[in-house]
This record gives sequence, C-alpha cells and structure tokens, in this order.
Amino acid sequence: MPPRRVEVPRTAAQIRSAEVKAARGFREPRQQAEPAPWEREKWIDDGPLRSAARRATARAIQRPQPAEPIDSVSKTTRRRKSSDLAPDVADELVKTAPAALAAKYKERLASAADALDRGRFDDARRMVQSVLRDLPEMAFGHEIAGLAFYRTGQWRKAAAELEVARQLDRTLNHHAVLADCYRALKRYDLVDQLWLELREGSPEPALMAEGRIVAAGALADQGDLKGALKLMERGAEVPKKVRDHHLRQWYVLGDLHDRSGDIIKARRFFGMIAAVDPQFADVADRLRGLGR
Repeated sequence: MPPRRVEVPRTAAQIRSAEVKAARGFREPRQQAEPAPWEREKWIDDGPLRSAARRATARAIQRPQPAEPIDSVSKTTRRRKSSDLAPDVADELVKTAPAALAAKYKERLASAADALDRGRFDDARRMVQSVLRDLPEMAFGHEIAGLAFYRTGQWRKAAAELEVARQLDRTLNHHAVLADCYRALKRYDLVDQLWLELREGSPEPALMAEGRIVAAGALADQGDLKGALKLMERGAEVPKKVRDHHLRQWYVLGDLHDRSGDIIKARRFFGMIAAVDPQFADVADRLRGLGR
C-alpha cells in the first residue's frame, strides 16, 4: 500500500508571498509525458525549489538581503533593474562571455532569473537557453534551466541541467533539488550519495534541512519509516530563534510519527509548530485529527 500523502507545509509568509510573488503569473506544475508519471509526496513539498529559486534569483539580481531565514520572503524586498547582476554571477559571466556581448547576456540571465522568481518557468527556460547556446559553460544558466524543468516535473531534464551546474561551479547549492529529482526517478542510491556529500560539506542550516527532508522522504518511499525518523533526529532541535526550515522539519517529524502510530509525538511536533505559527500549512487540522 503506498504511503499516505499529506498537505504541503508552508508558513503564513510563504502563503502571502504566493510562491515568491508568483501571484502575478503562478501556474501549478503540468503533468508531463516523460518520464513516467510519479506522484510527489506532498509533505516533502517543493521547498527545495522555493529556496533554491530565490537563491538563484538573488545571485542574478542584486537586492537588499533582509535578515530573515532563507525560506521566508521579506515584504520590503524591492526589485532593482535587471542588469544589476550579483558579483559572483557577474564574475562568472566575465570569464565565459566575450566582452562585447557581456551586457546582452547579463540582461538575458537576469530576465530569466526574474521569470523563475515569478513562476514563469517556461519563459525562464526559453530565455536562458539563448544564453546557454553561446555560453555552455555558464553554470548559473544551467541552474536556472534545471530549476525551471524541476518546477514543471521534468525530472530527468532537471537532473541533467543541475548535474552540469554542479560540475561547473563545484558547490553544494544544487544538491537538495538534484536529490529530489533522483528521488522522483527512484534513484535512491544517488539520493544517498548526494545527502552524504551535503552532510560532509556542512552548508548553511536551511540547505542542510532541505537535503535532510529529501533524504528522509526517500527512506519513507522505501517503507523505512524508522530510518527516516532517525535521519530527521537533528531536525527535532529547538533553536533560540525558530525559522521556517525548523518548522518544516518539525512538520515532517510530526507526519512520520503519525504514520508510525506514535500519536503522542506527532501531537508534540505539530503543537510546537502551532505555538510558533498557528497558520502554518494544515497544522490546525492535523492537531484536530489527532484529538487535540
């Protein structure tokens, strides 16, 4: 019997922001003919994408960086002109593009990142492909293409682009989303490998949380709820300042305990979330369903 699906955990801030202000053009993922249909477990959500997409956009279009967790969106964030590339992307562009064409590619990359930010995934992919035809070694371009494919459920194509980006920039930025692509393709060996690399690299806490959730989801997919709970143990910690990735991990823990039959622990984690953000996803409904 397949594992039960549950509602996506999102904070009130994320709901208000409507997937990074995508209310101006948001579309639900389309069903694709390739690869074979696969139903994402909703408790894993597309959180890796949301934070990864925002990081990608932030690198392309310089903006004031609010002192907020990576999975929340500041209402005061303002847009600058699209040609203001972040320094690391601009440096990469200088190394890969002819000087005479740098300005054109800057504009196209920033426009593609902005389209991704707004949920216009097909537009983002189309815009960035014109750059990648001329600059195939532009890691940031492959990242945008990979995230656009990922958001529309084209797992193989997303994985291919993100693998190229990973090989070019040699960072851990792509691991969580890439692992989720392989999870969708049931390549659990590759999910394990990427999680091991991410864990050993010890990146920022939010990125670690994303990877941990995907890795735990892969174990749950295979029926190993005990292993998934063990992997999520670090996510049970209560920090001095609770951020969105803490709430997401608590939600996963609550759901795993619920599925394992431990109602008391499930109530505990859902209750911890409700104490911080009563509007987080369907936490109120989950608690009522557990008799609280």
